[in-house]
Parts: sequence; C-alpha cells; structure tokens
Amino acid sequence: MANQLPAGDPVPFDGTLPSSALAGLSQQSLSIYLHVPFCRSRCGYCDFNTYTASELRGMSTGDYLAAVLQEITLAARVLGSEAPEVTTVFVGGGTPTMLQAGELSRLLDAVRECFGLVHDAEITTEANPETVTPEYLRRLREAGFTRISLGMQSAVPHVLEVLERAHTPGHGIDAALWARQAGFEHISLDLIFGAPGESTADWKESLEAVAAAPVDHVSAYSLIVEQGTRLAMRVRRGEVSMPDDDELAEKYLMAEHHLTALGFSNYETSNWAHGQAARCRHNLAYWRGGNWWGIGPGAHSHIGGVRFWNRKHPRSYAATLADGHTPAQGREVLSLEDRRVERVMLELRLAEGLPLGVLTETESARVEGIVAEGLGVVEEGRLSLTLRGRLLADGVVLRLLD
Repeated sequence: MANQLPAGDPVPFDGTLPSSALAGLSQQSLSIYLHVPFCRSRCGYCDFNTYTASELRGMSTGDYLAAVLQEITLAARVLGSEAPEVTTVFVGGGTPTMLQAGELSRLLDAVRECFGLVHDAEITTEANPETVTPEYLRRLREAGFTRISLGMQSAVPHVLEVLERAHTPGHGIDAALWARQAGFEHISLDLIFGAPGESTADWKESLEAVAAAPVDHVSAYSLIVEQGTRLAMRVRRGEVSMPDDDELAEKYLMAEHHLTALGFSNYETSNWAHGQAARCRHNLAYWRGGNWWGIGPGAHSHIGGVRFWNRKHPRSYAATLADGHTPAQGREVLSLEDRRVERVMLELRLAEGLPLGVLTETESARVEGIVAEGLGVVEEGRLSLTLRGRLLADGVVLRLLD
C-alpha cells in the first residue's frame, strides 16, 4: 500500500490559504496535477496511491469524476482572481488511461474553464501501453493533450513478469507509434532498471528499444523496494535478490551512453530529452519549486510556500467534497530555510545546476572540495554535478548542506 501521509497542521474547511501564500500569485506560473487512482491490478513494486475495483467497494469512475470536478472548482475559488492561467497540466496515476478519452477530456475542459490555459500549455497524461488504441490516442490529441508518458518499464518479458506488468514488450513501441500518428508533440518512455534478475544485456535491450520508438523523452529510474509492497515481501523471504550499488551504477552509465548516442541529453538526474523543447515542463516546475495544485485522492500541492495534501482513499476524498469541505487532510507552512534547503536538494539534480548564491557561507566553502573530487563543476556562478556526481547525488547534497 501507499506510504502514509504526514500529520501536518489542520486545514480550514473551505481550504483557505494564508495571505502570504497568495502574494504575487499572478506573477508566477501555475501547474495542475490530476491524480487518477485506478489500476486494473497492482504491480508488485508499486506503493503509489492506487486502487483496484475490489478495493473501491463500488465507487464508480463517475463518482470520482464528480469529486475531481468539485475540487477543481474549489481550487479556483481558493486561489481567486489573481490565479494565473495554467502553464502545465499533468494527469498521473494509477492508470489515467483507464478512464475513457471523453472523461479525460472533461477534466481538461474543467481546468480550462476554471483557470484558463496559456496558449502553449503542456498537457500530459501518463498511460500504460495496454490501455490505449490508435483511436483513443487520436481523441486525446483532439481534446488538447500535447504530451504522453508511456510506462513501458522494460522491453524484456521476464523483467516485465517480475515487475508484474501486463503488457507485452512490443506494445510500448506500438503505443509510441500510435501517439506520433495521432499528432502528439512530445512522447516519453518510462523505463525502470535494477529489477531482480535483470542482466546488463536485458537493460541494454530496453535501451536499444528506444531507438525503434518515435520518442523525444526518456525517464529511467532505478527500482526502489518500498516497504509494504509484494516485491518487498519477496525480497524479505529470499525469493528474489536486488542488485548491488555497483550494478545499478553500471546500468545508469549504460543509460547515459546509449541515450546520448541517440541524441538525447540529460537535463535531470533520471531524465533525458531530445532538445530543450522536449523537456517535461511540468516536472521542471516541481524541481524549481514552482506553484502547483494537486487534485485527486492523496494528491500533494504547493502554493507559495504552503504544502498540503489530500485524503488518500477515493471514497473519503469524495465524501469530504460532497459535504462542501476541502479534501485536504493536512498542511505545513515552509520556512524560508526549508525552501532554501529544498532548492539545494532539487536544483542540484538539474543539468543547469544551482546558483551559488543559494548556499550559505559554510556551504559555499565546501564547493571547492566537491569540484576537486570531480563531483561537480562551477560555471557562470552555478554548481552542477558531473556524471560521477550524478551517481552520488544524494551524498553530494548531504555533504554540501549545513
């Protein structure tokens, strides 16, 4: 099951935010995240806030849609007339494409009606390859979706089996071809490396599959064993074993080599794009500490230094909105120091790096050692990580911060 939400401070019933959070809102960008919690089955490694039909106890997609539309209206009311037009919309899950294309279109229309969209808004949906068809993708494109992120994960059957993914290896490539034919501007493949039993040859096969797909973005994440998942139980029982850090580092370097050879460039530790226009602007808003409102069960938001999160279960989420209350279960007001530390942690993951002015005097004194060890470089007043530094990113951040 998904991780438990933090406790946080109580949220007013109407969702009102502190005036400090709304100050200057109109001068900043705004992103919307829409969480679709439905999955046909739960993958063994997944701890996201997702639910199968049996876990929803009769709650329908219609009930979910009604609640989400209520929260979109609530968000517009809380942010008020100073809210800017939305720059990016990202529909994630779960499996968003378990909804009908018309239902996803309805959600996007609600965002458009309540907030407006900038003329070049990035509109993304995640999709599992087995849930889409050429006609489905054509309808999404006509509705205004500009970007799709396909959860291929691997091109190797036995790796997909370990991950408990339902699609066949070639289906991810087919879905990418259909998306291109439908006119999507940007197409991403999501890959996972480090699954139990995955060899370097297996990982190479997945990377080489990228060349056969008309994609301009790739995300490649190391598999993490989350407590409470079926995979964690299998590891604990000794049924499968996880690779060591050296093997994971080797596979990351393979990703960098293969993707660079295909014309991609790394712009965030786990993300590669074919040109600047292909970078995921929605995720960049997260990494740069922007404003976003997360809509749906368990979704998290950040507005002007206030972080808040919704009730997790779809039934509780919908019931709270039906009572006329915000679905937010808790929140925290970040101090300036909190926001500065988060900025160091997130922006060091970006190829553009971190402005040195963000660092304290003692932190700045540590930069020289990081550069001397080949973990980072300083150019035009910014510290960015080298390839070796990316492999040790968490350790570099811990070493840098006071």
